[in-house]
Amino acid sequence: MATIRQLEYFVAVAQRGHFGRAAAALHVTQPALSHQLRALEAGLGVTLVERGQSGAELTPIGRELIGHARKILLDLDDMKQLAARSIAQPLGRIRFGVTPTLGPYLMPRVIEVLHRQSPELRLFIKEGIPREQVAQLIDGQIDMMLSPLPVPGDALHIEPLFREPLHIVVPPDHRLAERNAVKSADLRDTTFLTLDHRHHYHGQVARFAEQVGARILGDYEGTSLDSLRQMVGSGVGLAILPELYIRSEAGGTDMVRQLKLRDYNGYRSIAAVWRKGAAYADTFMTIAELIRTQARRLLSDKP
Repeated sequence: MATIRQLEYFVAVAQRGHFGRAAAALHVTQPALSHQLRALEAGLGVTLVERGQSGAELTPIGRELIGHARKILLDLDDMKQLAARSIAQPLGRIRFGVTPTLGPYLMPRVIEVLHRQSPELRLFIKEGIPREQVAQLIDGQIDMMLSPLPVPGDALHIEPLFREPLHIVVPPDHRLAERNAVKSADLRDTTFLTLDHRHHYHGQVARFAEQVGARILGDYEGTSLDSLRQMVGSGVGLAILPELYIRSEAGGTDMVRQLKLRDYNGYRSIAAVWRKGAAYADTFMTIAELIRTQARRLLSDKP
Protein backbone atom coordinates (compact mmCIF):
# COMPACT_ATOMS: atom_id res chain seq x y z
CA MET A 1 0.00 0.00 0.00
CA ALA A 2 1.41 3.40 -0.98
CA THR A 3 2.00 5.85 1.84
CA ILE A 4 1.42 9.60 1.78
CA ARG A 5 5.14 10.16 2.19
CA GLN A 6 5.92 7.98 -0.82
CA LEU A 7 3.40 9.89 -2.93
CA GLU A 8 4.91 13.21 -1.81
CA TYR A 9 8.36 12.01 -2.85
CA PHE A 10 7.02 10.79 -6.20
CA VAL A 11 5.38 14.14 -6.93
CA ALA A 12 8.49 16.07 -5.84
CA VAL A 13 10.73 14.09 -8.21
CA ALA A 14 8.22 14.55 -11.05
CA GLN A 15 8.06 18.32 -10.49
CA ARG A 16 11.80 18.87 -10.31
CA GLY A 17 13.09 16.14 -12.61
CA HIS A 18 15.98 15.51 -10.25
CA PHE A 19 16.42 13.39 -7.11
CA GLY A 20 18.81 15.78 -5.41
CA ARG A 21 16.63 18.86 -5.92
CA ALA A 22 13.53 16.96 -4.82
CA ALA A 23 15.28 15.77 -1.66
CA ALA A 24 16.48 19.30 -0.87
CA ALA A 25 12.97 20.71 -1.33
CA LEU A 26 11.56 18.11 1.08
CA HIS A 27 14.44 18.52 3.56
CA VAL A 28 15.38 14.83 3.44
CA THR A 29 18.46 12.98 2.27
CA GLN A 30 18.63 11.73 -1.28
CA PRO A 31 19.12 8.08 -0.16
CA ALA A 32 15.98 8.32 2.00
CA LEU A 33 13.98 9.72 -0.91
CA SER A 34 15.30 7.06 -3.30
CA HIS A 35 14.49 4.30 -0.80
CA GLN A 36 10.89 5.46 -0.39
CA LEU A 37 10.39 5.80 -4.14
CA ARG A 38 11.76 2.27 -4.73
CA ALA A 39 9.36 1.02 -2.05
CA LEU A 40 6.47 2.70 -3.86
CA GLU A 41 7.52 1.13 -7.15
CA ALA A 42 7.83 -2.29 -5.49
CA GLY A 43 4.38 -1.97 -3.95
CA LEU A 44 2.83 -1.02 -7.27
CA GLY A 45 4.88 -3.49 -9.29
CA VAL A 46 5.95 -0.91 -11.86
CA THR A 47 8.85 1.44 -12.55
CA LEU A 48 7.74 5.06 -12.14
CA VAL A 49 10.96 6.96 -12.74
CA GLU A 50 13.89 6.42 -15.07
CA ARG A 51 17.11 7.29 -13.27
CA GLY A 52 19.87 8.82 -15.38
CA GLN A 53 23.01 10.92 -15.03
CA SER A 54 21.24 14.09 -16.16
CA GLY A 55 18.22 13.70 -13.88
CA ALA A 56 15.00 11.76 -13.54
CA GLU A 57 12.21 11.25 -16.07
CA LEU A 58 8.82 9.64 -15.61
CA THR A 59 8.16 6.39 -17.40
CA PRO A 60 4.96 6.08 -19.46
CA ILE A 61 3.14 4.48 -16.51
CA GLY A 62 4.68 7.11 -14.24
CA ARG A 63 3.15 9.84 -16.41
CA GLU A 64 -0.23 8.12 -16.13
CA LEU A 65 -0.06 7.76 -12.35
CA ILE A 66 1.39 11.15 -11.40
CA GLY A 67 -1.97 12.88 -11.83
CA HIS A 68 -3.59 10.38 -9.44
CA ALA A 69 -0.82 10.96 -6.89
CA ARG A 70 -1.28 14.71 -7.06
CA LYS A 71 -5.04 14.40 -6.65
CA ILE A 72 -4.66 12.20 -3.58
CA LEU A 73 -2.33 14.73 -1.97
CA LEU A 74 -4.64 17.65 -2.85
CA ASP A 75 -7.67 15.81 -1.47
CA LEU A 76 -5.74 15.11 1.72
CA ASP A 77 -4.82 18.78 2.00
CA ASP A 78 -8.48 19.75 1.57
CA MET A 79 -9.43 17.25 4.29
CA LYS A 80 -6.92 18.83 6.67
CA GLN A 81 -8.24 22.31 5.93
CA LEU A 82 -11.85 21.22 6.43
CA ALA A 83 -10.87 19.62 9.73
CA ALA A 84 -9.14 22.83 10.79
CA ARG A 85 -12.29 24.80 9.98
CA SER A 86 -14.37 22.48 12.17
CA ILE A 87 -12.35 23.59 15.18
CA ALA A 88 -12.59 27.25 14.17
CA GLN A 89 -9.06 27.77 12.93
CA PRO A 90 -9.28 30.51 10.29
CA LEU A 91 -7.37 30.40 7.01
CA GLY A 92 -4.45 32.75 7.52
CA ARG A 93 -2.39 32.45 4.34
CA ILE A 94 -3.43 32.34 0.71
CA ARG A 95 -0.89 31.74 -2.06
CA PHE A 96 -2.26 33.99 -4.77
CA GLY A 97 -1.13 33.92 -8.40
CA VAL A 98 -1.64 36.84 -10.77
CA THR A 99 -0.36 37.96 -14.17
CA PRO A 100 2.10 40.89 -14.09
CA THR A 101 -0.05 42.68 -16.69
CA LEU A 102 -2.77 43.07 -14.04
CA GLY A 103 -1.55 42.49 -10.49
CA PRO A 104 0.47 45.67 -9.86
CA TYR A 105 -2.35 47.89 -11.12
CA LEU A 106 -5.28 46.27 -9.28
CA MET A 107 -4.10 44.28 -6.28
CA PRO A 108 -2.80 47.19 -4.13
CA ARG A 109 -6.37 48.52 -3.80
CA VAL A 110 -7.73 45.02 -3.18
CA ILE A 111 -5.15 44.22 -0.51
CA GLU A 112 -5.76 47.53 1.26
CA VAL A 113 -9.49 46.84 1.56
CA LEU A 114 -9.04 43.14 2.34
CA HIS A 115 -6.63 43.87 5.19
CA ARG A 116 -9.07 46.36 6.64
CA GLN A 117 -11.97 43.91 6.44
CA SER A 118 -10.11 40.68 7.31
CA PRO A 119 -6.81 41.49 9.03
CA GLU A 120 -6.17 37.81 9.77
CA LEU A 121 -5.80 37.01 6.06
CA ARG A 122 -2.44 37.20 4.33
CA LEU A 123 -2.12 37.15 0.55
CA PHE A 124 1.25 35.86 -0.64
CA ILE A 125 1.32 37.34 -4.14
CA LYS A 126 3.15 35.43 -6.88
CA GLU A 127 3.33 37.01 -10.33
CA GLY A 128 3.72 34.66 -13.24
CA ILE A 129 2.58 33.41 -16.64
CA PRO A 130 -1.13 32.45 -16.39
CA ARG A 131 -0.65 29.20 -18.31
CA GLU A 132 2.09 28.12 -15.90
CA GLN A 133 0.13 29.23 -12.86
CA VAL A 134 -2.84 27.08 -13.92
CA ALA A 135 -0.52 24.07 -13.65
CA GLN A 136 0.70 25.31 -10.26
CA LEU A 137 -2.90 25.70 -9.10
CA ILE A 138 -3.79 22.16 -10.16
CA ASP A 139 -0.65 20.86 -8.42
CA GLY A 140 -1.49 22.73 -5.21
CA GLN A 141 1.50 25.08 -5.36
CA ILE A 142 -0.85 28.08 -5.24
CA ASP A 143 -4.38 28.32 -3.81
CA MET A 144 -6.07 30.89 -6.04
CA MET A 145 -5.23 32.95 -9.10
CA LEU A 146 -6.45 35.94 -11.08
CA SER A 147 -6.15 35.53 -14.84
CA PRO A 148 -7.43 36.67 -18.21
CA LEU A 149 -9.81 34.21 -19.85
CA PRO A 150 -9.82 31.60 -21.24
CA VAL A 151 -8.50 29.33 -18.49
CA PRO A 152 -8.50 25.57 -19.23
CA GLY A 153 -9.11 22.93 -16.61
CA ASP A 154 -12.11 20.74 -15.76
CA ALA A 155 -10.94 20.51 -12.14
CA LEU A 156 -11.04 24.29 -11.68
CA HIS A 157 -13.77 26.66 -10.57
CA ILE A 158 -13.68 29.73 -12.83
CA GLU A 159 -15.44 32.86 -11.55
CA PRO A 160 -15.71 35.63 -14.19
CA LEU A 161 -15.26 39.02 -12.52
CA PHE A 162 -15.02 41.94 -14.94
CA ARG A 163 -14.10 43.10 -18.43
CA GLU A 164 -11.15 45.45 -18.79
CA PRO A 165 -11.03 47.75 -21.85
CA LEU A 166 -7.90 47.73 -23.99
CA HIS A 167 -6.52 50.82 -25.72
CA ILE A 168 -4.18 51.34 -28.64
CA VAL A 169 -1.32 53.78 -28.12
CA VAL A 170 1.07 55.28 -30.64
CA PRO A 171 4.22 57.46 -30.49
CA PRO A 172 3.41 61.14 -30.00
CA ASP A 173 4.73 62.00 -33.49
CA HIS A 174 2.89 59.16 -35.25
CA ARG A 175 0.82 60.09 -38.32
CA LEU A 176 -2.38 59.00 -36.50
CA ALA A 177 -1.63 60.65 -33.15
CA GLU A 178 -3.58 63.86 -33.72
CA ARG A 179 -6.44 62.47 -35.78
CA ASN A 180 -9.88 62.53 -34.18
CA ALA A 181 -11.39 59.82 -36.37
CA VAL A 182 -9.31 56.67 -36.74
CA LYS A 183 -10.44 53.32 -38.15
CA SER A 184 -8.88 49.90 -37.78
CA ALA A 185 -8.04 50.00 -41.48
CA ASP A 186 -5.69 52.92 -40.76
CA LEU A 187 -3.48 50.53 -38.79
CA ARG A 188 -2.64 48.40 -41.80
CA ASP A 189 1.11 47.76 -42.20
CA THR A 190 1.91 49.18 -38.75
CA THR A 191 3.99 47.27 -36.19
CA PHE A 192 2.70 46.25 -32.76
CA LEU A 193 4.86 45.45 -29.77
CA THR A 194 4.00 42.58 -27.44
CA LEU A 195 5.15 40.52 -24.48
CA ASP A 196 6.45 36.98 -24.10
CA HIS A 197 4.40 34.62 -26.29
CA ARG A 198 3.27 32.63 -23.22
CA HIS A 199 1.11 35.54 -22.03
CA HIS A 200 -2.58 35.74 -22.94
CA TYR A 201 -1.71 39.32 -23.91
CA HIS A 202 0.58 38.17 -26.72
CA GLY A 203 -2.15 36.10 -28.34
CA GLN A 204 -4.67 38.91 -28.13
CA VAL A 205 -2.31 41.42 -29.73
CA ALA A 206 -1.32 38.94 -32.43
CA ARG A 207 -4.96 38.25 -33.32
CA PHE A 208 -5.79 41.95 -33.53
CA ALA A 209 -2.73 42.66 -35.69
CA GLU A 210 -3.76 39.90 -38.08
CA GLN A 211 -7.32 41.25 -38.29
CA VAL A 212 -6.23 44.76 -39.27
CA GLY A 213 -3.33 43.75 -41.52
CA ALA A 214 -0.63 44.86 -39.10
CA ARG A 215 2.34 42.84 -37.86
CA ILE A 216 3.97 42.22 -34.51
CA LEU A 217 7.63 42.88 -33.81
CA GLY A 218 9.05 39.39 -33.99
CA ASP A 219 12.67 39.85 -32.93
CA TYR A 220 11.98 41.45 -29.56
CA GLU A 221 9.32 40.92 -26.89
CA GLY A 222 8.83 43.36 -24.04
CA THR A 223 9.27 42.27 -20.44
CA SER A 224 6.51 44.44 -18.96
CA LEU A 225 3.79 46.91 -19.87
CA ASP A 226 6.17 49.67 -18.78
CA SER A 227 8.74 48.52 -21.31
CA LEU A 228 6.10 48.47 -24.06
CA ARG A 229 4.95 52.01 -23.26
CA GLN A 230 8.53 53.27 -23.22
CA MET A 231 9.30 51.63 -26.57
CA VAL A 232 6.15 53.14 -28.07
CA GLY A 233 7.24 56.51 -26.74
CA SER A 234 10.61 56.12 -28.44
CA GLY A 235 8.97 55.30 -31.77
CA VAL A 236 9.61 51.56 -31.97
CA GLY A 237 5.98 50.67 -32.69
CA LEU A 238 2.40 50.64 -31.41
CA ALA A 239 0.98 48.80 -28.41
CA ILE A 240 -2.29 47.76 -26.80
CA LEU A 241 -2.45 48.72 -23.12
CA PRO A 242 -5.04 47.64 -20.51
CA GLU A 243 -7.07 50.42 -18.94
CA LEU A 244 -6.12 49.63 -15.33
CA TYR A 245 -2.48 50.06 -16.32
CA ILE A 246 -3.19 53.36 -18.04
CA ARG A 247 -5.10 54.60 -14.96
CA SER A 248 -2.39 53.49 -12.52
CA GLU A 249 0.35 55.65 -11.05
CA ALA A 250 2.93 53.50 -12.85
CA GLY A 251 1.22 53.77 -16.22
CA GLY A 252 -0.49 56.64 -17.95
CA THR A 253 -0.06 58.15 -21.39
CA ASP A 254 2.57 60.78 -20.67
CA MET A 255 4.91 59.58 -23.43
CA VAL A 256 2.36 58.13 -25.87
CA ARG A 257 -0.95 59.07 -27.51
CA GLN A 258 -4.10 57.01 -27.11
CA LEU A 259 -6.05 56.43 -30.31
CA LYS A 260 -9.83 56.65 -30.43
CA LEU A 261 -10.83 54.01 -32.93
CA ARG A 262 -14.40 54.24 -34.18
CA ASP A 263 -14.65 50.51 -34.90
CA TYR A 264 -12.65 48.96 -32.05
CA ASN A 265 -13.86 48.13 -28.54
CA GLY A 266 -11.22 45.75 -27.34
CA TYR A 267 -11.30 44.23 -23.89
CA ARG A 268 -10.10 41.26 -21.91
CA SER A 269 -12.20 39.23 -19.48
CA ILE A 270 -10.71 38.59 -16.04
CA ALA A 271 -11.61 35.71 -13.74
CA ALA A 272 -10.70 34.35 -10.32
CA VAL A 273 -9.78 30.66 -10.35
CA TRP A 274 -9.43 27.98 -7.68
CA ARG A 275 -9.73 24.21 -7.47
CA LYS A 276 -13.20 22.70 -7.39
CA GLY A 277 -14.01 21.36 -3.94
CA ALA A 278 -11.39 23.54 -2.23
CA ALA A 279 -11.93 23.64 1.52
CA TYR A 280 -11.87 27.43 1.60
CA ALA A 281 -13.92 28.02 -1.53
CA ASP A 282 -16.22 30.42 0.34
CA THR A 283 -13.20 32.52 1.39
CA PHE A 284 -11.93 32.52 -2.19
CA MET A 285 -15.36 33.64 -3.37
CA THR A 286 -15.32 36.50 -0.85
CA ILE A 287 -11.94 37.63 -2.20
CA ALA A 288 -13.22 37.28 -5.77
CA GLU A 289 -16.23 39.48 -4.99
CA LEU A 290 -13.93 42.08 -3.43
CA ILE A 291 -11.73 42.06 -6.54
CA ARG A 292 -14.82 42.44 -8.72
CA THR A 293 -16.04 45.42 -6.69
CA GLN A 294 -12.70 47.21 -6.57
CA ALA A 295 -11.97 46.63 -10.27
CA ARG A 296 -15.34 48.02 -11.30
CA ARG A 297 -14.82 51.05 -9.07
CA LEU A 298 -11.40 51.72 -10.55
CA LEU A 299 -12.74 51.34 -14.08
CA SER A 300 -15.76 53.56 -13.44
CA ASP A 301 -13.83 56.38 -11.77
CA LYS A 302 -13.26 59.32 -14.07
CA PRO A 303 -9.57 59.74 -14.89
